Amino acid sequence: MKDIQNLKDNRNVDIQKVGIKHLELPLIIQRKNNSNQVVCAKAKVSVSLPRDYKGTHMSRFVEVLTEWQHKNLLGVDIKGCLEKIIKNLEAQSGELEFKFTYFVDKKSPVTGLVSPMSYECTFEGRIENNDYKFILGVVVPVTTLCPCSKEISDNGAHNQRAFIKVNVSYDESEHIWLEDLIELIESCASCPVYPLLKREDEKFVTEKAWENPKFVEDVLRDVVVKLRNHDVVKEFEVECEAFESIHNHSAWAYQKEVK
Repeated sequence: MKDIQNLKDNRNVDIQKVGIKHLELPLIIQRKNNSNQVVCAKAKVSVSLPRDYKGTHMSRFVEVLTEWQHKNLLGVDIKGCLEKIIKNLEAQSGELEFKFTYFVDKKSPVTGLVSPMSYECTFEGRIENNDYKFILGVVVPVTTLCPCSKEISDNGAHNQRAFIKVNVSYDESEHIWLEDLIELIESCASCPVYPLLKREDEKFVTEKAWENPKFVEDVLRDVVVKLRNHDVVKEFEVECEAFESIHNHSAWAYQKEVK
């Protein structure tokens, strides 16, 4: 059959990224405790397209992802999967991203009851000019308590749910567990968020936040300092957004650094 995609194009436009997104597939994630977790991931994958080609071959993306999903732990070998996609599409560069919900068993702080806590995570690989870059991302919900509110009020202070979004990049020879990155981020908030709290636990988290008030600027700076001092992290991006309980807006802070 005639292949329209292989026809020449005369508009003289190199396309930087073309591909597919929102492809759902099971993804095997290696956990820190040496077990595996199967998650439902949404894939976004793209390659460069030279100006002479009318279109890319969309089916080849799905073919490689399906093959790799059965052959390898996609959560580990992003590079190998992306290299094959670039080869099969005859491209010069490419990107592959998986977004998924990852579950960590978390103990309530006083009663010690265990319940699964969900975190939105990303694995991303990029290849350009034969250089590979891996980016690990996670969004961590936390609690923040306003220092100003605590200072000026006779009774109480407003607190709110906040989200800390972190992306880190590091050398291929190194590894960072999601569990460790999540723990690092949670330690920078007024208090972590827990999936299950009894009365004793609720008392603990309320008082912990009261004793540890933080603006979004405080949270951001604490995360930045820890990532600056991290032996493995080479590049990072941090975003903190607090969904203010007494305002009709969010408080927000952002930082990106290359070490």
